[in-house]
Amino acid sequence: MIEHHENAENAENAENAENRTGAGRRERSDGYDPAHFAASAGFPVAPDVDPEALRQSALDALVAARTRTALLTDSVDDGELTAQHSPLMSPLVWDLAHIGNQEEQWLLRAVGGREALRPEIDGLYNAFEHARAARPSLPLLDPAEARTYASDVRGRALDLLETAPLHEGGRPLERAGFAFGMIAQHEQQHDETMLITHQLRSGPAALTAPPPPAPAGDETLPAEVLVPGGPFTMGTSAEPWALDNERPAHVREVAAFHLDTAPVTCGAYLRFVEEGGYRDERWWAPEGWSMVREHALEAPLFWRREAGQWLRRRFGVTEPVPDDEPVLHVSWYEADAYARWAGRRLPTESEWEKAARHDPACGRSRRYPWGDEDPTPAHANLGQRHLRPARSGAYPQGRSPSGAGQLIGDVWEWTSSDFLPYPGFVAFPYREYSQVFFGPGHKVLRGGSFAVDRVACRGTFRNWDLPVRRQIFSGFRTARDA
Repeated sequence: MIEHHENAENAENAENAENRTGAGRRERSDGYDPAHFAASAGFPVAPDVDPEALRQSALDALVAARTRTALLTDSVDDGELTAQHSPLMSPLVWDLAHIGNQEEQWLLRAVGGREALRPEIDGLYNAFEHARAARPSLPLLDPAEARTYASDVRGRALDLLETAPLHEGGRPLERAGFAFGMIAQHEQQHDETMLITHQLRSGPAALTAPPPPAPAGDETLPAEVLVPGGPFTMGTSAEPWALDNERPAHVREVAAFHLDTAPVTCGAYLRFVEEGGYRDERWWAPEGWSMVREHALEAPLFWRREAGQWLRRRFGVTEPVPDDEPVLHVSWYEADAYARWAGRRLPTESEWEKAARHDPACGRSRRYPWGDEDPTPAHANLGQRHLRPARSGAYPQGRSPSGAGQLIGDVWEWTSSDFLPYPGFVAFPYREYSQVFFGPGHKVLRGGSFAVDRVACRGTFRNWDLPVRRQIFSGFRTARDA
C-alpha cells in the first residue's frame, strides 16, 4: 500500500509534469541577463538609510545564510547530497551550486562588473531551463566542486560589499544594499527548500533542534478576534530590501471581519478528517476533489493511521500527531475544504495583512504584528531554531493589535487570494522574479514558517505557490464576515 505522503507526492508530481519549467516560488530566478535587467531608476527604495548600517546588516544576513546552508548540506554524506529524495525537489547539491551561481551573477557580475567565473554552468543552475525531476541527469558540480565554487564566490562577494556604494543616489541594484539583501533572501529561501528536501528524504533524522517554547501560563485565548473595517496601508515603499511584489505601499479598504486567533491546529483538523471531510464532495473545489479522488488522499501529507492512532513523520522521526500544534503540510484545496466544513472561509490577502500590520490606535501599518523592531526569539518561531511549529498560543509578545497571534513564523498561511500585482507594480530586477507568476494559477501564502529566516519574512512579504502543494511548510487560519 502506498503511504499518504507518497500519494500526495505523486499527485503533485503529475501537476509538476504539466509545468515543465519546474519553477515555483522558491525558484523564481532566471539569473542576471543584461538584456532583461529592469534597471528602472523609478524602482522605489527606502530613503535616508545609513549605508554603513546597511553594510553591516548585509554582512550579517549573508553570514547567517551561509551558516545555515552549511548545516543543511554538511549533515548528510555526499551520496545523499547527489541523490534525488523526491521528484518534487532538486538534489541538495544542485541547490548548493545554484546559490553560488546566483550570487556570482547578481553580485559579482551585475554589481561588481566582474568577469564570469564559471559561465558554462549558468544554464545548469537556471531554474527555468530544467525541471526538478530532470536535474539529477545533468552534469552538475559534485559536492566538493559545489562547495569550493560557492566559497570562492562568497569571498569575492564579501570583498565587494566592503566597497560597494549603498547610498540612495546609486544604481538601483546598489541602493540601500538591495542586491546584497536580495541574495541573502534568495539563499535563505533555498535553505527552506533544502529543509523541505530533508523532510521528504527517507531514513533516520539528519537534523536535530530543541522544541519550541510552550505558551506561557494558563492564558485562555478567544477562538477569534474582530478586525475593524476601514482603510489601511498595504505593501511598502520604505522597506529597503522588500521585493518587487511587495511594492508599492497603497491604501486598501477592508470590511470588518473575524479571524482565528491562531492557526488551525492538528486537533481541529483531525475532526475534519474523522468526520469524513475527505469523503464529502460538498467541501471541495472541483479541482481539489479530483485530486482527493485520484490519489486517495485521507489526511495531511506525512500523516498515517496506525493501531487506532494518528501518527506523522517529521524529519525522520515518527510521532503522534500533536493536538495543539498548527496543522502542517496541507494544500490550498485542503485548507479551503476545511474552512467550508467549519462554516467559515480563508481570509483574503488584504485581510491577513490588515490583521497583521494595522494599528488602529495610530492608523498606521507596522513592519510586524508587534511593531517595527526586527523579530527576536520572543516574538516568533523563525530561522529553523526549531523543527516544528510552536503550540497554539505561543509567543504572546508577537501578537498584533487585533489580538491575533503567530501571524509571523510557525506555518505559512494560505489565503483565498490569487497572486496578483499591486497597483503601480514595477518589475525589478527582472520580470521572472514575480511577474511571470501573476494570475489565477498561484495562491498567496503569508506570514512565514519555522523554516523561514527573518531576512525573508516580514509583514509585507508575499509567498505564492500552486494550490496542490503539500510538501511546503503550509498551514492556515480561517475567517468569517463580521
